[in-house]
Amino acid sequence: MAEESCPVALSELCLAQVCLSLDSLCRTQPDGSLRLSWAPLLPQEMADQLLHKMAAQGTLNDRTVGIFRSCEQLRLRRACVRSSPLSAEAFRLALCPHRLQELDASGVPGGLTGAHILSGLASNPECRASLQRLTLSRLQLGWTSLEVKEEQVGFSSLQGLRTLNLANTDLTDPFLEDICTLPQLEVLDISSTPVTELSALLGCRLTLRSLTAHGLRQLDMSPARVISILSQLHALRHLDLSDDRFVSAPPSSENDEGGEGDEAVRLLLEGGSGILPALVSLDVSGRKKVTEGAVTAFVEGRRGLLFLGLLATGAGSCDVLSGKNNLKVAGEANEKQICESLRRYRERECFTREALVHLYQLTNDMYDQTRPDILKLVLGGMQNYSKSLHVQLVASACVFNLTNQDMAVGMPHPLLSAVVHQVLEAMRSFPSHQQLQKNCLLVLCSDTILQDVPFDRFEAAKLVMNWLSGHVDRTLQRMAVAVISILVAKLSTEQTTQLGADIFIMKQLLGIVQQKAMAGVVDSTLKFALSALWNLTDETPTASRHFIQCQGLELYEEVLETYSSESSIQQKVLGLLNNIAEVEELQADMMQEDLLEHVVTLLQGPQVEVGVSYFAGGVLAHLTSRQDAWTLDQGLRQTILEQLHAAILTWALPEREMVSYRSFRPFFSLLQTSQPAGVQLWAVWAMHLVCTQNGVQYCHMLQVEGAVELLKTLSSDLDTHSNVRGMAESILGMVERHQTTSNPLRTQTEKGHHGRS
Repeated sequence: MAEESCPVALSELCLAQVCLSLDSLCRTQPDGSLRLSWAPLLPQEMADQLLHKMAAQGTLNDRTVGIFRSCEQLRLRRACVRSSPLSAEAFRLALCPHRLQELDASGVPGGLTGAHILSGLASNPECRASLQRLTLSRLQLGWTSLEVKEEQVGFSSLQGLRTLNLANTDLTDPFLEDICTLPQLEVLDISSTPVTELSALLGCRLTLRSLTAHGLRQLDMSPARVISILSQLHALRHLDLSDDRFVSAPPSSENDEGGEGDEAVRLLLEGGSGILPALVSLDVSGRKKVTEGAVTAFVEGRRGLLFLGLLATGAGSCDVLSGKNNLKVAGEANEKQICESLRRYRERECFTREALVHLYQLTNDMYDQTRPDILKLVLGGMQNYSKSLHVQLVASACVFNLTNQDMAVGMPHPLLSAVVHQVLEAMRSFPSHQQLQKNCLLVLCSDTILQDVPFDRFEAAKLVMNWLSGHVDRTLQRMAVAVISILVAKLSTEQTTQLGADIFIMKQLLGIVQQKAMAGVVDSTLKFALSALWNLTDETPTASRHFIQCQGLELYEEVLETYSSESSIQQKVLGLLNNIAEVEELQADMMQEDLLEHVVTLLQGPQVEVGVSYFAGGVLAHLTSRQDAWTLDQGLRQTILEQLHAAILTWALPEREMVSYRSFRPFFSLLQTSQPAGVQLWAVWAMHLVCTQNGVQYCHMLQVEGAVELLKTLSSDLDTHSNVRGMAESILGMVERHQTTSNPLRTQTEKGHHGRS
């Protein structure tokens, strides 16, 4: 089963709930930190997972980390506080008493330095021996404060260290020398640090198995000297000498910064199998002077090679690479290499972006291929670099290529949901970047995504509306309005009310309708805008009021005149007028003879479709239902009621679904026994229509909302018109059949009980 389709583990759900409920599960100490009020002795792995979950969710800080001061209940071994704002004191009190084996404190803000971490860990004799893996990347080391009892505390105090990651720190040569005295050091990452000399590495030449030295810009050694040092690292199996300066370097520059590093790589590749013959992994991505011939010779001289990084070198097309089944290559020559680059370089923005650029070119030709494996890799890049415009720009373009048209149909919905979340995050983060907003809009304009995938549709509708306000591109305007139309239809009544409370949205959509109406254009943009307005005013009095305030009634009367032969336009216009007419306090605004004349002419006729007549009848039914609120001539009201009744009797049930309702409550006032027969008949015809087309949904809605009792009362009243009674009884029959079908066991039991009595 695909990972995206698997349910979330129960332990994950429990840990997430604990993170959300810390305040209720804990008591506050005098220093402001939290302690668990009660906790069992958790399995050690669960304590590690809880800390990791808190860090990942952004809930780990000086206050909440206090729960880990209780070493008896929460015993940590593999601690992760990545990117969590912790002070030196909170770190010392909560984490240093534990017998840690691993610690990831990369990118921690809040004043915690590498010096504080070393000092705290070294204060625990058990930690000095037990800690095997330490990650301090993207951290200020702050060496000047490394003093305990007048002795300088260095990495060498942690004698058990096997893996150390100091990438993107202020590591200097003296401390590299200290590190290389560690007796068990096997893995070292000194990428993007200001070290100038690598001679210290000889101190661990018998133990060091992996060296990552990406982007060492301040290295002050000749290329030959670098290779000489590396060749003496007898245990070395994994070497990374890649560099990302290719992003900004002029293509013709030979003597630019990093040139000596390029030369060192050339010497390594061309130096024969005598240099580091046991290497199984080499990364030279981004380096110049990497030729296909040198790569071929290097690979052929090392039969045990398992990985080769060649992204942005231009040497990934060597024939020798395709003939090695066990060799993984990160590059741009083909799909396999690009995907490997995205997997390998998750922590390197420049390489992620470069791989995505090549993936975009590749996916331009991926027609009718559903590739969730590739989409997942793109999602990873978007998540890791959510604040990088360059990554989001090219990643969103890749997402569109991978989900365009029918390609989204076969994608796992949880994966698409996560992708849409990142797309919306990109829209929020870069609201003024037109191309990125366009890419995100193109992604959203997918039937599969809009109709089937779970995501925050309310937030999406707001973001798209904000985008629409500043753009007039016709193609994109059409897509934006289409997206809004579908999104609004899927919002809850509460969300629609909240969205409709913004009069700006109403003005935007009405502006589009007016623009199209003035030109007499009938296109999808106009239809989507009318649908969006229709849905926006559904059971939302505030939006309906805004519609009137923005001269919507006057505009819609003009639209009815302009599009007198366009039934699809008329139906959407009358559908919205239905929504307005349902709001009692707004009915007075609709008491306009010219407007009502337009509506009455659409009530029946040989050229009028039943969909148009139906919504025209709804407007008239609501407006004539309150005699005391009718401000026009009473004779006109009586004439309309008679015409309404006669027209309904001529309607035939449409073959396709014509309307959907969120609730029957707006009909309740129309079903009262005191209402005119024409008003009652329209309401029961409407209910009969939707129950016929979707009995499961609407028969249930009738029962839940209490409409069944109203229909029974109407049916039993002696004064009810026979047409109304017949329709009401037909609906009640459908409800009864629905009950029998949906719960046959209950029906049989009831029948048996009645028989015994």
